[in-house]
Amino acid sequence: MNTESDSRSNADTFISHLIELRDRLLRAMAVLLAMFVVLCIWPGPAAIYDFLAQPMIANLPAGSKMIATGVVAPFFIPIKVTLLAAFMLVLPYVLYQAWAFVAPGLYRHERRLAGPILFSSVLLFYTGVAFCYSFVFGNVFKYIAAFAPASIQVAPDIEQYLGFAMTMFLAFGLAFETPIVVIVLVLLGMVSVAKLCEWRGYTAIAIAVISAIVTPPDMFSQLSLGIPMYALYEIGILVGRLIEKKKKAEESPV
Repeated sequence: MNTESDSRSNADTFISHLIELRDRLLRAMAVLLAMFVVLCIWPGPAAIYDFLAQPMIANLPAGSKMIATGVVAPFFIPIKVTLLAAFMLVLPYVLYQAWAFVAPGLYRHERRLAGPILFSSVLLFYTGVAFCYSFVFGNVFKYIAAFAPASIQVAPDIEQYLGFAMTMFLAFGLAFETPIVVIVLVLLGMVSVAKLCEWRGYTAIAIAVISAIVTPPDMFSQLSLGIPMYALYEIGILVGRLIEKKKKAEESPV
């Protein structure tokens, strides 16, 4: 009887978790859809795409514009950009729903640590995207425009530009998560700060390889990703030292 009762209880618990997960996913999707509708009304998909394309447009020859090679691209590409912008804006709420779902299964000290880590990771991701847009794009496109022969009419395709921009945003956003990765590894005891210091040389090589793969083949883009990424690695080590000191202080007898 007890076994049957426990099985029924476990099944009910599992179903209740599925229902809660469904509800939270629906809430996140509803907020995303609402934000998408708001952005479509104001400032509108065209204005949002113009904002995204501004660093490229500013470095095109006078009178040049971007082109659309697809029949429906002038409609669908701005809509895609608007949807991505809506997702970026509601990302904290989406992550909050994920956090609220898993938080009850965590210990109190885990919840106390997970909150600041989640907040910091979102902030760092936004910082990486903003750094890419405001600093990297302008300089990269200026370099490309200066390098292009005079016999070439530079007219980038809007769909290819969107793919390039999304790749760069994702690369810089994830790169700026480096200190979070380091801190989590130290918190979980998977690696010590001493080991992280020993791996500095290998880390620098790995960062250089990653920068060469995900950025355009110019030195400025690679340094723009590699230097902040390594600096954030060092920041992670500094925070990791503080964490290890705190652990030792808590473990030492009074």
